[in-house]
Amino acid sequence: MVMNGQPVIILKDNSERNTGREAQKNNIAAASAIAEAVRSTLGPLGMDKMLVDSLGDVIITNDGATILEELDVEHPAAKLIIQVAKSQDKEVGDGTTSAVVIAGELLKRGDELLEKKVHGTTIVDGYKKAAAEAIRALDEIAFEINPDKESLKAIALTSLNSKSVTTAKDKIANLAIEAILHIKEERNGKFIADLDNVKILQKQGKSLEDSSLIKGIAVDKEILHPAMPKSITDAKIALVNQNIEVNKTEFDAEIKISDPSMVQSFLDNEQDMIKEMVDKIKASGANVVICQKGIDDMAQYFMAKEGISAIRRVKKSDMEKIAKATGGSVVTSLDDLTAGSLGEAGKVYKTKLGDDDYVFIEDCASPLAVTILLRGASKYVTDEAERAITDALSVVRNAVEDRKVVPGGGAVEIHLNQSIENLAKETTGKERLAIQAFADSLLIIPSTLAENAGLDPLTIEAELISAYNKHKTKKTWGVNLTEGKVDDMKKLGVLEPIRVKLQAIKSASEAAEMILRIDDVIATKSDGDAGAGGMPPGGMPPGGMGGMPGMMPGM
Repeated sequence: MVMNGQPVIILKDNSERNTGREAQKNNIAAASAIAEAVRSTLGPLGMDKMLVDSLGDVIITNDGATILEELDVEHPAAKLIIQVAKSQDKEVGDGTTSAVVIAGELLKRGDELLEKKVHGTTIVDGYKKAAAEAIRALDEIAFEINPDKESLKAIALTSLNSKSVTTAKDKIANLAIEAILHIKEERNGKFIADLDNVKILQKQGKSLEDSSLIKGIAVDKEILHPAMPKSITDAKIALVNQNIEVNKTEFDAEIKISDPSMVQSFLDNEQDMIKEMVDKIKASGANVVICQKGIDDMAQYFMAKEGISAIRRVKKSDMEKIAKATGGSVVTSLDDLTAGSLGEAGKVYKTKLGDDDYVFIEDCASPLAVTILLRGASKYVTDEAERAITDALSVVRNAVEDRKVVPGGGAVEIHLNQSIENLAKETTGKERLAIQAFADSLLIIPSTLAENAGLDPLTIEAELISAYNKHKTKKTWGVNLTEGKVDDMKKLGVLEPIRVKLQAIKSASEAAEMILRIDDVIATKSDGDAGAGGMPPGGMPPGGMGGMPGMMPGM
């Protein structure tokens, strides 16, 4: 800064500042590079990425959220785009790649307008109006469904078609649907399905087709005492969050014994205390004890004599799931243990999965928590299967809760493009250019779907718009990637929950608006760094982004 011809130093020597058009260009370039990194994974014919971290661990996936989470980026604008994927994944569980690709295209179109001397605030105002119109128009193309298994399967398969586990997509879709239908609860007239009540357990061996749904919970524990029953039918389960042992004093204590008989009396007293605890368990009618804390060896012995099986040191999260699955309550004191607080299961048994011991609590009558056991030939397969089934669970959950879906295959984006174009025609001034840019940005989805399938994106885009305008009452035209033509997505059963598209538009537009409003980047360099915040002068690290593990140049 210069005042009266004299320089005034405001920032420290280890600070760097990029202002005006240079800052805007750097931010948009970094954010666009992130979008380009995942664009080739979009759609059923998208490609996978291999990510290798600094330890040599390998992840093979085409899940946008996973790819972006693994990237070690340094540029702050790139981090903002990654936050878009994270918020999309957290809120709706799917559509992360679409959200990032749309955000990248909005920024690219915004950059073109900035080159034409359109002010950043004007662009942001236009984007806000266009996003509001998109949200309004989304309801026009949505339709309600009855969340039966057939409708839900179409939604699950649409999500799974873009995953690398397509060979077992029917199996995974059925598992996701069964799980959601078990855990859904009705509250205030609405159905709620909490995905925290689905435990996903990976075990290598066999194939994906051998994966199964357990109507209950599996825990990686073993039944404590050799004399305890290893399989119990009609199980009555006590869920205890208390040490089943004699409490140790919190401070050092000394007992003086003057008579040898006092030693035996002391031991007998301790034994009686433990026996009394086991008697309380027996009196409640429990034949299985699941304890969050420790169980004394003497207590194990008395339980085994009474035919009671027990496992200990079970995680709190598993305890909560078992309570939901069996209908029991976790008690913090054995004095509170009654027949009414017991959970029930058709069978509790010990088994081996590979080299590990597990206790299965299954055949629960109305389980509100379930376990999905994923099998696969390798860790890479089961990891990707878990990512796929997590997305399938999310979209099925969304459909069950909202009961509203939209056609996929780019049909939504074509409809929104046409609606926003109509808004642009009614708008005057430079804001119209921003609204039109927003409309054009949405076409990146059908174009990318076509491009990743080896089709000509311009031809497909033109055919989609032509079909849409020709059949004004029918708004479900999208890309049939299998046959390489424009088709009716509703008829084909390519459906997505409205929540996924709604969140993608909101998060992408908000991120683009935030980045376009930035015209000044002030960053402090640490000693030895090449540039601001680890960035070299100019704001972009070599190659565009910092530390993208396993990424090939030009990806």
